[in-house]
Amino acid sequence: MLTVSKKTNRWSNWTGNVQSQPRHIAMPQSLDEVISVVRACKADGTRIRVVGSGHSFTRLVQTEECLLSLDRLQGIVHVDQEQQTVEVWAGTKLKTLGALLHQAGYSQENLGDINAQSIAGAVSTGTHGTGIQFGSVSTQVVGLTVVTASGEVLEVSEQSHPDLFKAMQVSLGLLGIIVRVKLRVLPAYRLRYQSHRMPLDECLSSLDTFKQSHRHFEFYTFPYSDTVQVKFMNETSEPSSANQQWSYMKKMVVENGLFWLLSESCRLRPTLTQSVSKLSAQSVPNVNESGYSHELFATPRLVRFYEMEYCIPAEHMGEAIKEMRQAIEQERFAVHFPLECRYVKQDDIWLSPAYERDSAFIAVHMYKGMPYEAYFSRMEQIFRRFGGRPHWGKMHNMTAEHLHQVYPRLPDFLAIRAQLDPDGMFVNPYLSELFGLT
Repeated sequence: MLTVSKKTNRWSNWTGNVQSQPRHIAMPQSLDEVISVVRACKADGTRIRVVGSGHSFTRLVQTEECLLSLDRLQGIVHVDQEQQTVEVWAGTKLKTLGALLHQAGYSQENLGDINAQSIAGAVSTGTHGTGIQFGSVSTQVVGLTVVTASGEVLEVSEQSHPDLFKAMQVSLGLLGIIVRVKLRVLPAYRLRYQSHRMPLDECLSSLDTFKQSHRHFEFYTFPYSDTVQVKFMNETSEPSSANQQWSYMKKMVVENGLFWLLSESCRLRPTLTQSVSKLSAQSVPNVNESGYSHELFATPRLVRFYEMEYCIPAEHMGEAIKEMRQAIEQERFAVHFPLECRYVKQDDIWLSPAYERDSAFIAVHMYKGMPYEAYFSRMEQIFRRFGGRPHWGKMHNMTAEHLHQVYPRLPDFLAIRAQLDPDGMFVNPYLSELFGLT
């Protein structure tokens, strides 16, 4: 839901590192109301940024002008059984969408490990899960209904507007307001989820095997420990596990409650971070459970943190992890959060970090309230050395010059943006600086 103080209209993102006090907050309940807001803002020169659930760590939606939320535009619009597509309102939260799709007999082919985002927010920032056979959530999109800066409604697909569609699939909200999203879906399916500890060397030597032989594979490597957590998910015909409620409670208590206490200890005494990281690695549980996909993709995340995530060519995963761990140990960074390592299939979306290359996504985290700048900066140096592209919703220090070097279709994207929004209605100071817009 939209996080706004009723007394001050002050908006904050999930982790609290980005805040703003917009003059106007719009929460339209229909396509016509979205059009009305856009036309009113156009008439008086007010800029608009669209907010989802505030799960981006950057200043993507920060604005002092008009903040538009799609929280009142949620739910399924239409199910096409023949084409196996589902059209949904853009404000629909991923958790809600999973339940609604399941009721209709369908499921998304892949999701990330957080399901609080809106579908439009997830698409616009290139949100992803893991699995070398699967792209980001944006690759599941087959059609978009968008309100442009002129108040025009565009129905965009690869068939009707091929270039515009490729620009729209990851657009950062710069090309218009996405109001409806049409997704390619699968018949509802169950997954078997397995998690256990493994020596780091064994995991790194098995990366190619793991990523090819499992539908979904990811691993977490803990600073100052040679033990990693590996996670596998594969389709199964097994019935859902009977102890799912107990498993959820354990995640809430151990992965959130206990980890929060340990994190607070590290914030108050940073010298504890090495010991806490080692303890966390040794405490990784053995898990073997089955359930419908929307029940297993996401895990509850209540401990607040800062995050940076970069995408590098998939073949460099192992080398990059070794270099990152070496830098952490040499420079003695006070960090206890593990490195989160996932794989994503290449795509042809212009601003997708996985554009034209199978990709390894590596995320680094720091507990909220602990210094992160030096750690993130050092990790970013390594990412860039491997040709890294940042996740748009995560912290990074890329400039317009750097982005042009790693995104070959960025000039084409910016040309379309200039055509659709010549007055910069959907631009804020952060995006203006990021892309060198005038």
